Amino acid sequence: MGSGQWSVENRAPLKNEALVSEYEPETGCLSIIVLGASGDLAKKKTFPALFHLYRQGFIQSHDVHIFGYARTKISDNDLRDRIRGYLTPCKGFESTHEEDVGQFLQLIKYVAGAYDTEEGFRSLDKAISEYELSKNSTEGSSRRLFYLALPPSVYPSVCKMIKSYCMNKSDLGGWTRIVVEKPFGKDLESAEELSAQIGELFEEPQIYRIDHYLGKELVQNLMVLRFANRFFLPLWNRDNISNIQIVFREDFGTEGRGGYFDQYGIIRDIIQNHLLQVLCLVAMEKPVSLKPEHVRDEKVKVLQSVLPIEDNEVVLGQYEGYRDDPTVPDNSNTPTFATMVLRIHNERWEGVPFIMKAGKALNSRKAEIRVQFKDVPGDIYKCQKQGRNEFVIRLQPSEAMYMKLTVKQPGLEMHTAQSELDLSYRQRYQQTVIPEAYERLILDTIRGDQQHFVRRDELKAAWEIFTPLLHKIDRGEVKSVPYKPGSRGPEGADKLAEKAGFVQTHGYIWIPPTL
Repeated sequence: MGSGQWSVENRAPLKNEALVSEYEPETGCLSIIVLGASGDLAKKKTFPALFHLYRQGFIQSHDVHIFGYARTKISDNDLRDRIRGYLTPCKGFESTHEEDVGQFLQLIKYVAGAYDTEEGFRSLDKAISEYELSKNSTEGSSRRLFYLALPPSVYPSVCKMIKSYCMNKSDLGGWTRIVVEKPFGKDLESAEELSAQIGELFEEPQIYRIDHYLGKELVQNLMVLRFANRFFLPLWNRDNISNIQIVFREDFGTEGRGGYFDQYGIIRDIIQNHLLQVLCLVAMEKPVSLKPEHVRDEKVKVLQSVLPIEDNEVVLGQYEGYRDDPTVPDNSNTPTFATMVLRIHNERWEGVPFIMKAGKALNSRKAEIRVQFKDVPGDIYKCQKQGRNEFVIRLQPSEAMYMKLTVKQPGLEMHTAQSELDLSYRQRYQQTVIPEAYERLILDTIRGDQQHFVRRDELKAAWEIFTPLLHKIDRGEVKSVPYKPGSRGPEGADKLAEKAGFVQTHGYIWIPPTL
């Protein structure tokens, strides 16, 4: 270069920046152990998710084996027969479905045993070890994933047994991971006690607290929408947004689960976990990177900024007929419906109410996020009464996102009307298989990605928000008012939303486009 002449230097080609997360496949055979294998959750969710991962090639028959463990004394074939009916065809592979099911079921072995005795878990470890030896796996390089499809009451004893008898023997690149299902306790004290018991046995990177809402396609799209699109950046704050609703509605009741549901209620069952996780993704600041800890740090900051819930910003309901279930106490105050306002005390969201709504036995079934913007100043078209701009993300059913806006009605006259810009997934992505939430989250556990799982301090912060209100409900200080099945819920709920600033749009109904 000293001669003043130019030189050409070859540089390494740039990686495809669109591929945000790059997973390096691990070596070492994989054992997936489903504890509670004979229960409903395992049959309806866990095993079907594993089947679809297998069919799509994410888990391979040459390096994975699946073990079912439960107290029921049945054979391998008995378990396979119980599961078979729940394994639905994968889109595009219908013609080979029966063959695929047969091959998948041969990967499953069953071990019977108690959840609190040494004998059963020694038998389980023996079965896993025999499989690992058959694959010539180097001791310590194999991977063991324990999925606890069990009630939380047995988590401590099961985790103790796994730690004592079923761990990967040494650290040569292998691992042992634990997946636990909600509910993670009933209040702050019980959640912290459960966390402490599991935390004494396993490190936080080994623990995957699963909330299946975080695996839903549209929930996973929230961060992309917010942080990869320029036009949302200046709008997503208190200067432009009037209120945000996060809604979960079911058109059926407890359907034979009344006794179980009555121990928890709609707040513990839906709002404290599913809807609060959605709120975190809607309200969080942009993380430093997409590393799981950076994302979860920002979620915790949101939760720590939520103000205590005011009693006058809560409406509880219980549908008529709920107590007819013989497993439900005659004097039950357990809410099957709740609407409440959460307020976030920070620079972005000060003054913006987050209206959380969940209920059973209502007039429709849906889960959605509804971001309602403020009125247009200087309304020269006199169209304010028609409704505000809204950005709606429909999580289920009929996954979609649409922007509700005011347009000129076609014709010679200057009339305005409400319409929408619409992205409906069934229409736009007809050839794409949208995975079930459990498929995505189980794959994340295999890959060691904890971004979509709940961290211990996150769980603690969530319970700190709701525990005072839940204790008041348990003591009968806040009452559930009756509402008719098939209605919108208690009348007070709509009045609370209106008081918080939500403006109902009359005469406009979003209709999902047909194919």
